[in-house]
Amino acid sequence: MSTLVSAHAKVSRRAARFTESVIREMTREALKHGAVNLSQGFPDFAAPEAIKEAAARAIAADINQYAITWGAKDLREAIRDKVQWYLGLDVDPEREIVVTCGSTEAMIAAMMATVDPGDEVIVFEPFYENYGPDAILSDATPRYVPLRAPDWHFDRDELRAAFNDRTRAIILCNPNNPTGKVFTREEMEFIAGLCVEHDVLCFSDEIYEHILYPSEGRTVEHISMAQMEGMRERTVVINSMSKTYSVTGWRVGWAIAPPEITNAIRKVHDFLTVGAAAPLQAAGAVALRMPREYYAELQAAYQCRRDFMLGALRTAGFGFTDPDGAYYVMTDITPFAHLGHADDVEFTRWMVREVGVAVVPGSSFYFADHARELGGDRQVRFCFCKTDATLTAAAERLATLGQR
Repeated sequence: MSTLVSAHAKVSRRAARFTESVIREMTREALKHGAVNLSQGFPDFAAPEAIKEAAARAIAADINQYAITWGAKDLREAIRDKVQWYLGLDVDPEREIVVTCGSTEAMIAAMMATVDPGDEVIVFEPFYENYGPDAILSDATPRYVPLRAPDWHFDRDELRAAFNDRTRAIILCNPNNPTGKVFTREEMEFIAGLCVEHDVLCFSDEIYEHILYPSEGRTVEHISMAQMEGMRERTVVINSMSKTYSVTGWRVGWAIAPPEITNAIRKVHDFLTVGAAAPLQAAGAVALRMPREYYAELQAAYQCRRDFMLGALRTAGFGFTDPDGAYYVMTDITPFAHLGHADDVEFTRWMVREVGVAVVPGSSFYFADHARELGGDRQVRFCFCKTDATLTAAAERLATLGQR
């Protein structure tokens, strides 16, 4: 008789409750089929020269060993300075900042540091695909509240009903991935009021804070949950270098939280990863001290990319609401129902093979049982953090949809 134990028996119940990343899978599909990759949200253009040079100098200067576990002092001080001028918050770099291996680790470390088995964590859906598994890995129960297309609003009564005596935290991604929604001040005040009323934490993912799209007669502003009344002591602000400085592969992020929570996150972080790459932290200290003009230029460049991409999608026949922030647009594929694809997954696989453009099926941003009910199975997400050449190539291929 064989003494081998089946692989299935060795898999934890937690790991069995979620799949691999669909976003990263679609990047592999793009490479396999030679498609234009508008699925995974990484820029295909160069990072600022000053930042790259700072990283090279740090390596040449032998800053190649462990940094302080919770982050190099220069980087933590640079984070403090930037948060002060941009958000108007005074943060203690010695007691309230943890540098992590990207915002992805900051989120899971924060959740593992503050959430106990049986707690509930409220997640708006559609959601960035890590949030559901993060809650599961923390032994928490995700409680989903829908953002409803086409304008991605939430129902206040539905959100209020989600809060109860088991609620430990709510996750807020603002500006939002995957929808491009930017929460209004009124919405933020309502969420903050519920958090204060129920003494609930907010994990505030603010990685797209500088990528905003105001328009004539319409103000779009980034508001941190930590700025809201009563929320400074209840908020973990999560951010990273990835999107603002076009270095998604560097994996340098951070969490900002009150001292007691910061101390707990530091302990979890220490045993998860020990620390982020030391020379890249040194470069991060340079990045966060870039002149303020850099952020205005970043916003203007993304505004051009967004407008071009939306024009191409409109011409191709997709339905969507213009995103107010981040660099994604969730689109409705109902106009292509005549092509006979059963759902968003089948549509995206056909797109990557036959049209030559890789996108992400909308259902991957929903809890499985909710996708059809909320229309996720008729949605796909495009990203537009790409060069003009990449976006032009995608537009040319998408234009062929009108001939099918």
